Amino acid sequence: MELNADFTSRVVVHSDRIDWVASPMAGVDRRMLDRIGGEVARATSIVRYAPGSKFSAHTHTGGEEFIVLEGVFQDEHGDYPAGTYVRNPPTTSHTPGAAEGCVIFVKLWQFDPKDRTQFRKDMSGALGDARDGVATALLHSDARETVTYDVLEAGAMLANTDAGGIEMLVLGGAVQEGGETLEKGAWLRLPEGAALQAVAGESGAQVWIKTGHLPFAQAPQV
Repeated sequence: MELNADFTSRVVVHSDRIDWVASPMAGVDRRMLDRIGGEVARATSIVRYAPGSKFSAHTHTGGEEFIVLEGVFQDEHGDYPAGTYVRNPPTTSHTPGAAEGCVIFVKLWQFDPKDRTQFRKDMSGALGDARDGVATALLHSDARETVTYDVLEAGAMLANTDAGGIEMLVLGGAVQEGGETLEKGAWLRLPEGAALQAVAGESGAQVWIKTGHLPFAQAPQV
């Protein structure tokens, strides 16, 4: 399966407007944003766990990165409330679920195969002081990518010209970008060479951003 697999084009998906699709696990549904592959795929998705649902134990051969958007995600390593950013690199394993239900934004098979750095981070707790109406938390940075959480005051502009492509998920509020209004749940991917200029709406905005990673995009090597 290929979905939004042309990494040379600008893509916007208003995820709250698309249908949920059942996964192979009962009670776990997803909204696919981009995908290369079948059930083993380089994938970016919004995933919803019904109360009491869980996946069977599995190892992340290609790594897993996620944000808890709603509720509390759980595994044998602990509870992850909304606002938590998690990186589970290649070779890590767990049995994920949600006793009360949850929604996560998740990216699979997008790690450096040699990456072994595993961590969780409270995004709001990592925020620095605001500059020009934008407060930023550096969530992760390595030779392949940079990941941030940014909180914009009303009318503030967030500009980014990093090489290697730009990806943004609107976590709250709204921004204007490329002549479009991107509200909560909107996902944007800009190709290599494109610049991001996002202006927050009257209620401000909270966004997750990843840059530099698109040149490494490929199908899982299995």
